[in-house]
Formats: sequence, C-alpha cells, structure tokens
Amino acid sequence: MDEGTGELLAVSVLAERVGWATDLVAALVAGLLADRWKPADVDVLASGEDGGGRKLPLNAWMALRRLGWSGSPPEGIRVNDRIVRMAQEQAGRLLRSAKWRADLTTGVLKVWPVDPGRRTPEEWGAVREVVPGGRDLPSSVITSRTRQIAAFTRKHDRMPVDLFEMEAAPTAARVLLLSACDGQQATIERHGTEPGRALLRVQLPTRPDPRSYRDWTWVSCPLTLPATVPAGAVLHLPTLRPYQGRVRADLAYTHAVPKAARSGHTVALGVDWGLNTLLSAGAVRLHEDGRITALGAGGMFRTGGVLAKQHRLRRQGEYLHAKAGHYKRLTTGDERHPLAAKHTLVSDGIAHVFARRSNLNDALAWAAARWAVDQAITAGATVIFVEDLRSMEAHGMGRTMNTRLSQQVRGRIVERMRHVAAETGIAVVTVPARDTSKQCPQCLTPLRHCKAPDRPTTPGWKWAICQNPDCGWQGDRDQGAWQRIAARGLAHQPKTVTDRTTGALAIRAVVDTLEAGAVITPTVPNTSRDRSKTGPTRHKHTRPTPRRRRTPSPVGPSGPAGQRPEGHAHTDRRRLPRAAHRHQDVTTISTPTTSRYRPRGAALGAGFHLHAHATPPRWENIPESDAMSDTGSPNWSETLAPPAAKL
Repeated sequence: MDEGTGELLAVSVLAERVGWATDLVAALVAGLLADRWKPADVDVLASGEDGGGRKLPLNAWMALRRLGWSGSPPEGIRVNDRIVRMAQEQAGRLLRSAKWRADLTTGVLKVWPVDPGRRTPEEWGAVREVVPGGRDLPSSVITSRTRQIAAFTRKHDRMPVDLFEMEAAPTAARVLLLSACDGQQATIERHGTEPGRALLRVQLPTRPDPRSYRDWTWVSCPLTLPATVPAGAVLHLPTLRPYQGRVRADLAYTHAVPKAARSGHTVALGVDWGLNTLLSAGAVRLHEDGRITALGAGGMFRTGGVLAKQHRLRRQGEYLHAKAGHYKRLTTGDERHPLAAKHTLVSDGIAHVFARRSNLNDALAWAAARWAVDQAITAGATVIFVEDLRSMEAHGMGRTMNTRLSQQVRGRIVERMRHVAAETGIAVVTVPARDTSKQCPQCLTPLRHCKAPDRPTTPGWKWAICQNPDCGWQGDRDQGAWQRIAARGLAHQPKTVTDRTTGALAIRAVVDTLEAGAVITPTVPNTSRDRSKTGPTRHKHTRPTPRRRRTPSPVGPSGPAGQRPEGHAHTDRRRLPRAAHRHQDVTTISTPTTSRYRPRGAALGAGFHLHAHATPPRWENIPESDAMSDTGSPNWSETLAPPAAKL
C-alpha cells in the first residue's frame, strides 16, 4: 500500500517501483566500480587501514566513505543518502572480493609452469606456497585460473600483468541491500498477533527518474514468513530483488542455537561422495573400551536423474556459447548487422540456461544437506564427518566422467550442511580422504574391487572384497567408505581444529597411531527368535482367501471408474506427467526409442522431486524420543532454499 495516497498497489506495480530503485542503485555501483577497478584501490580497501593509519570500518559503505569514494547520481536525478549507501555497500563488497582473486592470479603468474596443461609435483608445491591459502585450496581453482591466463596469452601473444587486465569490472546485481540503511529508508517489524506475518516499510520512487523528494513515497509491504523462521527470531532488513514480475525478499534473522562440540562425540555419521549415488551415509558408535561399531546398513541419496538434467543443460550452454561466439565474429560489434538480433537472442538463452543450472544446483545442495542432517538426527549423532575432496581432481575416467565429477556441488553441499546442522547443535567436520575407499573398514587391508558380488573376476569399482582371509568383509564400495570416514573421524577427535576465518571444523592430517584404531568391529546379529507360546494357536484355513495382489487387474481403466490397479499404483493419476514420457537416463539422454522396455518414474525427467531418491536406512539402537520426535525429512518447499519471504 502506498502510504502517501492510501492506494493498494498491485504486485506488478510494486515490482516496477522496486525495479526503478534497483536501476538507480546499479547505475551508482557501475560508476564506482569503473573508477576504482584498480590494483592500488583494491589493495587499500583490503588492507583495512586508510591513508592516516586508522582502521577502516567493517561495513563496506562506511569504509568507502572514510576513503572518500562516493558516487553521485546523474544530473537531474534526486536520491536520498540511503540509496547512495546501498550502492557503496554493494560496490565495496565487490571490490573486497576481488582482492583474493587478484592475489591468486599474481601467485599463478609468479610461478608459471613450463607446461600449463600439466604441472609437475614440484610446480604444484611452488604455486601452493605463493597463493593465499594454497595448502587447502582446491586444485581445480588453480587449474581454472591457469587456463584463463593461458587463453589471454594465446589471444594477445603476451602474459597479462594482473587480474585487472584480464577481467573487466564486475556487473552489479539488481538488488536493494536494505541492511545498509536505517529507519529513514526501511523498517521491518513482526505482526502483533500473527507470528508468521511481518510488515516491511520502504521508500520507493514513483517514477523511473525522480526529480525531487516528492517523487519518493513510503510503501507498506506485508510479508508472509516461511515456517522455517522461528517465532522468537529477530528479523533483519531483507534484500529486495525483482524476479519474474514479482518481488523477492531475502530475509535474514537471528536466533539462539546449541553450540556444537569440537570433540567428545560417541555417535557419528559418516558421509561419502559418489557420482550417481551422490551421498552414502551411515552411523557408528564409539564404545567405552575403544571399539567402534556400525549402527545399521546406512542409506543412500541417489540423484541420477537430477545430474542427467544438469549435464544436459551444461551441453546446451556450451552449444549456445559457441553459437554466440560465431555470431560475434560475424557481426564484428555492428549493432545494425542482420545477425545482431540473433546474437542478442542467443545471449538471452545463455543467461536462461545459466539461471536454470544455478537453481538446480542450489536445490540439489539444500536437499542433500537436509537429508544428511536428518540421518544424523535419526541416529542420535552429534557430529557429521565428511570427506574433504577440495584437493582432489577428477582424472583417468574419461573426458565425460571427469567433467561430471568436477562439476559436483560438493562444496555447496558442505556449506549448506553446516548451516542446517547448526540448528540442532550438530558439528560438521571434514576429514582427509586418503584411502577411504581403498582399505577394508574392519582390518585396513587393501580391497579388491570388482563389478558385482557374483562377478568377482570382472574389474569394476562398485563392489569391494577384502583380501584378508581372516576378515572376509565384502560390501558396496560406498558403504565401506562411509564406515572408514566415520571411524577415522572418531579416532582423530583430539586432532580437530577450528579455522579462524570461517569457524569450520576440520581434521587436517591422518596420524598413523590413531588410524590403527579407526576400524569397525563387526557385530554378530542375534538371529534367535523367542518361540514361547503367549496365546492360543491361530486357526489356519485350508483354502485362504487370495491376497489383493494375487487378484488379476485389468490392463488399463475401461472408463471413468474401474477396478483398482494392482499393488501400490496410485489411483488418482492414470499416467505420468508429460515430462516423464521423455526417455532420459544418466548415460542416455535422447528421444524415445522403439524398444519395448521404457523406464518409468524418476529416470524420465518428471521434475526434481521424481529425480532424487533416498533409501530409508535400517538403523540399530534408535534413540529414545527425547532426541527428536519428528525425524523425517521436512517438506521440500521448506528445505530446498533459504528463508525467502513473499511479498
């Protein structure tokens, strides 16, 4: 509602006004970045001190004002000081983030390898010594920066000087960072009687080019808070962004959570990574005598269909990039060229594919993190041990498989996992990935991998068999891996350290003396059954009524109403969605074939929820109800994205 006139604003009108404000802020940000995209200015801002040696404020907009970097709107445009604050905050964040990339580029240039496509171990050690955080930096980050420098060298026949010569100033996003404002620009408060409602008041322009302060008016926006926001949480000013004709509010809130312990854990959840089986997890228990036993067979989070869609979008994006480059070479920058319109159309398609891939990765990360934390809550675990794969690269498995492994969203999943686990006080610790899939979880003997348990002589990677005759363990490779990860984490608890900058918990190295005790002690299942007679023997009929599943079912419904289908088939939907009739699989993505066999369900592309599968784990010694009564996975709409209020 427009508080000045009392007019109720439609959603489209609100989105239009927010769009006008974001355009004004984006113009100011572009001007600041164009003036300050220099090595000297970025170094001064990142140093944390001004010219007089005083410490710069933590807020980016305050730091820019201390340095005297202020932007001004175009002539004739009237904006208040809070709009300039939001522009300075956004520009300051972008300039501060450029410092790390600039130091990384400088380090790679300083120790340039003889062959940019393949570094020697000595060259890898040299580059990790000079780049910031090189010891724990993923190899893929250094490799991608090396390829960027090599591409610049091939194009210009010389090496670049620094990052600022290779990359232009970044483009500012169309958002309103209300966190940089005060009560004169925006306020937010909860509804008095309804804890799930809040009211956001913000000043917005009434025209795209406001000429005076009369062209700005207060607008009241009621917010519907998601169910994930606790009733007692403190709300902070959100970030507004126009999205498909509507307005999204990225709402931040603060509330107290239990503190996660760094050590002293007795029940832990081990998480192993895979390709089609994205996560394999299971719980183990550390006993007082030092023995470690597994609690059940664990579970798996399979996302073959989601990854198939992701790789299809990747190939589509590569094709569109090649096509856009061809149009750019033909048009030579002439906007009146007949192919200029096609180049614009292809560029829009690239942005659309990129947005779809980003949304799919984000949804996958939240779903996988929520599933892993639910397994820990169910088993009563107080810590989650995750394999640290930052320094590992995908190689030796073919070009297609290497690309799929390299583009997994592992880092994002771990970040989301830490966020979700913090709600219940569960610690997330990364452990080294050395030999987690190569050694037996019960005796640490090297495993022999084969195709399947009934094909022990066929080379493969799925099934693992222990070569120790006294042990004889065999099982799924991923199942043995999560047991090794969990046992290693419990044995190395005294070596857990906290990162000073991020606060993340990690075990840096493997100690041989502690590793010797990181084995799973097999438990003998109790197969005996109490056969004591507790009542009269039930009479058995000589000709029992056949079960419902044995009764024949019709081939298809004969009309609006018919016999119930056989088994667990749903009666409210006679056919799968339209998208489910495409023949899509993890390795085969093509049009429908003429073969009689056609897979149905998740492998056919019927959406994200029919693509992701999680096997229910078979837990042993399930804790009492005091741990958590509701341990099932929450609704997808509550777990796939961070809290976002609806306007």
